[in-house]
Amino acid sequence: MSNVSDALLEHTSAGIHTPALLVLEDGTVFHGVSCGASGEVFGEICFNTSLVGYLEIISDPSYAGQIITMTYPQIGNYGVSFQDVQRDTLALRGLVVHDMCAHPSNWRSDCSLPEFLRSHNVVAIEGVDTRALTRHIRDYGAQRAVLSTQELDATVLLARVKESPSIVGENLVKTVSCDHSHTYGINDLPEGHAFAETSQSGNRHSVVVYDCGIKQGILEGLVRAGCDTTVVPWNTPAEEVLSLHPDGVFLSNGPGDPDAVGETSSQVEMLLGKVPLFGICLGHQMLSKACGATIEKLPFGHRGGNQPVMNLRTGRVEITAQNHGFGTVFSSLGSLVPDLCKGYSGHEQDLRFWSRARIAPVVQNDRAGRIQLTHVNLNDGTCEGIACLDVPAFSVQYHPEASPGPTDAHYLFTAFCRLMDGRDDYLDIDIAQDRLAGWKFAAEEEGDVRA
Repeated sequence: MSNVSDALLEHTSAGIHTPALLVLEDGTVFHGVSCGASGEVFGEICFNTSLVGYLEIISDPSYAGQIITMTYPQIGNYGVSFQDVQRDTLALRGLVVHDMCAHPSNWRSDCSLPEFLRSHNVVAIEGVDTRALTRHIRDYGAQRAVLSTQELDATVLLARVKESPSIVGENLVKTVSCDHSHTYGINDLPEGHAFAETSQSGNRHSVVVYDCGIKQGILEGLVRAGCDTTVVPWNTPAEEVLSLHPDGVFLSNGPGDPDAVGETSSQVEMLLGKVPLFGICLGHQMLSKACGATIEKLPFGHRGGNQPVMNLRTGRVEITAQNHGFGTVFSSLGSLVPDLCKGYSGHEQDLRFWSRARIAPVVQNDRAGRIQLTHVNLNDGTCEGIACLDVPAFSVQYHPEASPGPTDAHYLFTAFCRLMDGRDDYLDIDIAQDRLAGWKFAAEEEGDVRA
């Protein structure tokens, strides 16, 4: 642009932006301008289809090693509220958006998103056709990418990204887990959420939480459901956990390849049958691996707040929030038990077969006894949840705490408490009654809870 144009832009809300370049390892190039920190970063390119909740997504430790593409066209409209940040440090490698809002409007906003990104040294690009980028990832799969505001030669960047490491085989959990154990209870709930949440009361459960990259909202969800937690590092020995005499153990979400986190899955294997277990996302994969399952890398993963999942035990469909690129192969857990599968004896690759048949199939597992498929993704038929029938343990592949996302899966925290109480029907919960439990806007009067 001319000097006159630069001078005019400098005094407008748009301002002058530094050129930026996004290059994928297959040679695809996207041009844009910087809307975060300056620099050059490498990571796996992925996309998230959520309409809101960009701050919780950006601050989710599960995105370690990844460059996030937001499919919603304008990001940053309501700014950044520090009370909603899921972790003090940001683990993502970079951010890609179509249009970045630099001047938000929201009574809770503490700063703009571009300011927040720069303060955390996160490289970001705007002006990208994110619809075209998302379609490309869907067609050709997740792949390595480089995002740069420093080197603008696509040929040079392509050579660099081809030399960059893959997240497959890399233990990213150890980069985001806590260093020391700490507690989190009722008194630690953020005051900034008091306008929406009801007060906590009733019986409490003592829960040890394996921090594989846990989000703040998940800890809040556990506490709101009746748990007082002790958070421990990802590789804490099972004996140390059992010495705390917990009512249950929670296995958190986390980033990267689950096969690279053997120290956690081996501890979970030792905990099986000794204490109630509940895992989400990476925690679901840790429980699956502890039972001997194979984990596969999905073509482009599930990331967004609009993933439909059926609970095979109740027949109810939940709209869920998800963030993962790997999944459990249900057939690897064992052979079907025909008597518990209405006579069916052969595995189906597309698990939506069981949702159509209205059957929650059961396999015989060498390590945990009978294991039931409890949840199925209705978009692609992958495994979204399992429950061990002979030991107290269950897990789901998604995030139930609505940070961000819908509240349909809130019942899973209640289910965990029911499991710790020894109930066999712990998963058989009417989500229409439970999805807004604990929120002030759920009802004006007792008993007035609507789906």
